[in-house]
Amino acid sequence: MIPPDSFFTRIRRAGILPTDSEDVRLRKSLLIFATGLISFASMLWVFIYWQLGPRISSTIPFIFQILLIGNLAFYLRTLRFGFFRQTQLALFLFMPFVAQWSMGNFITASGLSLWALLAPVGAVLVIGAREALAWFFAYVFLTALSGGFDYYLADVAPPAPVRIPASATVFFFALNFVAVSALVFALLRHAAIGKQKAQSRLEEAHRLLQREQERSERLLLNILPGPIAERLKNSDQTIADGFANVSVMFVDIVDFTHLAEGMSPRQVFSMLNRVFSSFDELAEKYGLEKIKTIGDAYMVAGGLNGQREDFTEALADLALEMRDLMRRDFQTGAMRLEVRIGIGSGPVVAGVVGKKKFIYDLWGDTVNLASRITGEGVPGVVQVDEASYRKLAARFDFQPPCKLYLKGKGDTVVHRVIGRKARRENEAR
Repeated sequence: MIPPDSFFTRIRRAGILPTDSEDVRLRKSLLIFATGLISFASMLWVFIYWQLGPRISSTIPFIFQILLIGNLAFYLRTLRFGFFRQTQLALFLFMPFVAQWSMGNFITASGLSLWALLAPVGAVLVIGAREALAWFFAYVFLTALSGGFDYYLADVAPPAPVRIPASATVFFFALNFVAVSALVFALLRHAAIGKQKAQSRLEEAHRLLQREQERSERLLLNILPGPIAERLKNSDQTIADGFANVSVMFVDIVDFTHLAEGMSPRQVFSMLNRVFSSFDELAEKYGLEKIKTIGDAYMVAGGLNGQREDFTEALADLALEMRDLMRRDFQTGAMRLEVRIGIGSGPVVAGVVGKKKFIYDLWGDTVNLASRITGEGVPGVVQVDEASYRKLAARFDFQPPCKLYLKGKGDTVVHRVIGRKARRENEAR
């Protein structure tokens, strides 16, 4: 069932284009609304005149109606809003004066020219406050002109075009003031309601924009460290930093390719997602920076964000907890998942690569060393290079050092972490 106001809603929204701004939509709606109100008021005004006795000519009101409706129809056909508002406001301004002059003067016409005030008021609402000054001055000029004619012709007594009783004149004075005031109030109220609705839509759009911005911020922080994300937002310059002392760790799932052979793609993804999500939580717990995942390998670093000075110790604690987590909570078939873990310390270069689908990454000999220590590691064992060992030796127990042949490095001394010294002493007690 069509709602009762659907016709008026369609008329009020007529001529509004999808590309129109909220302000233009409101101005179009106001002018069409004013056209409807004035057309209805004009017909009602003539009807009341006739009911009270005076038989004024209906020619001018009828012409006024034809011009208003015809101009509206022309606008709906051509959508030339600039022409429509100028001509419609001109009709609002001049026709009341023409009707008053046809009836005599201010008194005999009961101040009919007051209706022309709707032209400058409408201009304020549909054109702008500054541009409306010209319309107001035109209204004042025509009012002064009519007053001048009435003043100089007051002593001349030609028969009035229409004989209107004094009681009817007084009544229509009151009617014209009330009607014009009501129409001005209705237009201003309609404008205020429209602005409130537009403001509400803007506020809702702002809230949605803020929500999307927060979502984008979270996504960006999931890709980049906080300080790097901030620099990327505030500058278009290349981001590349050198760090003299950073610890880098790789975690590699043992024999992952073989394990994945008997699993569906969904199962492979689900397993990796669970493992790496757990690793993400642990990295955040220790204040360390996840760099990226490479297939079934996980890369994390300490010393980049300045959150803690003992980042190498934190990285060793993270490594041991990751190893224990895999043994305790992750299983494929009858097999427990194992990881190889390698840690290297030293200088690195860090930066953001590319402009699309960018990634924050690390480069340098330290990164290569940590990767190769991991690749040549023993399942379930945390291996560190000599530089990392010197940082950890005071607080961690190690197995005797051993040598591994690393591609591009030759024979390299590595150390295998057993656990924290304090923890082992407590277990012994």
